Amino acid sequence: MDLFDYTSAGGEYKPLAERMRPKRLSEFFGQTHLLGEGKLLRKLIESDRIPSMILQGPPSSGKTSLAAIIRETTKSNFVHLNAVSLSVAELRETINEAKNELRLYGRKTIVLLDEIHALKSNVQMTLLPAVEDGTVTLIGLTTESVAHDLIPPLVSRCRTFTFKPLEKEDLRQIVRRALQSEDGLNGRFEMTEEALDYLVDVCNGDIRSAFNALEMAAYSLHDSNVIELSHIREAYDSRINSISTSDFYDQVSAFCKSMRGGQTDAALYWLARLLDSGVDPLYIARRIVVHASEDVGMANPHALQIAVAAKQAVEFVGMPEGRLALAQATVYVCESPKSNSVYKALGRAFEAVRQHRAYPVPEDVRDGSKSYLNPIDHPGIRMRYLPAELERHRFYIPQNSGTESKIYAKYAGRGADFRE
Repeated sequence: MDLFDYTSAGGEYKPLAERMRPKRLSEFFGQTHLLGEGKLLRKLIESDRIPSMILQGPPSSGKTSLAAIIRETTKSNFVHLNAVSLSVAELRETINEAKNELRLYGRKTIVLLDEIHALKSNVQMTLLPAVEDGTVTLIGLTTESVAHDLIPPLVSRCRTFTFKPLEKEDLRQIVRRALQSEDGLNGRFEMTEEALDYLVDVCNGDIRSAFNALEMAAYSLHDSNVIELSHIREAYDSRINSISTSDFYDQVSAFCKSMRGGQTDAALYWLARLLDSGVDPLYIARRIVVHASEDVGMANPHALQIAVAAKQAVEFVGMPEGRLALAQATVYVCESPKSNSVYKALGRAFEAVRQHRAYPVPEDVRDGSKSYLNPIDHPGIRMRYLPAELERHRFYIPQNSGTESKIYAKYAGRGADFRE
């Protein structure tokens, strides 16, 4: 098999992942919680009643493929833009064209925005009225949570559909289809179950990665048409080959629990294992940041600064030097006194929010309140900050650990009840 066996009509080579992109819902695997028979999103697509929506989920989970299916099946005009580089002027031009499509031809316009979490705030404000009045239907794609990246009015006018990592059985079906499809490898190759099991396991839900390895393995064959385990192993980057999906989660768990338990040597060992396996260092940095807040918290607030600085250092200097910053942050979190009081306090606050009705904001602290007095200028002033129904609730209970001991002593001096 030659690299140029598969080309587009124009003679341009297309990777297997692009050739195998589904063209209709019947070819789409996975996300049955969204696209199974009778599910809302499936019915909306099949009836061509596409609402403004955000497709959120991990890479290679099918967001772009579903958008492509919508593009192929809808009667609406379809415009694909990238949020990272989109300017106000470009968006306004698109909106004006959409108005003309609707006025002259009665045809709606769907605007697909890739990386919507990167959309600048001034562009969001320009987009909002067009979404509100139906001039455009927005489809946003993102791997990130949009809660803090998009303005609330825009989020509220979109339905959010969350994609999950592809299940192993979904991946098996997709790979088998690629082996047989005319757009794929066209039945020219067989694959051992051992090789298939390994490919599905090691790709960690990333079908694009699996396709790349499958195609490379097929290219490497000369005297055989059977793709074996050794071919898949060789096609994958050696860093990725040393860790399976289950091992990945187990090792991350061991790393996190070692930090929580203050076991510095163990945490460094699991850090080295993860880095040696090719795990994204920024993923590791995010875990350290989480534990700096969750497990160290107020016992040593500097831990969060160290963890964030390590993440920034990885981005600034890159690898392999960035691993030193990760190691430093790991040691700092391990050796810091521990407190999960903030983690528990937030949990109690969420529990109160979910168990009680949405109480109105007390008059003293409403926007523009005339009864509010700055407590810095008026020490000892008593005002109502919480709704009256929640005034006896205790969310934050300090722990007698590290620098939080000072807060603990202050509360104890007031006769606070530390029972949880």
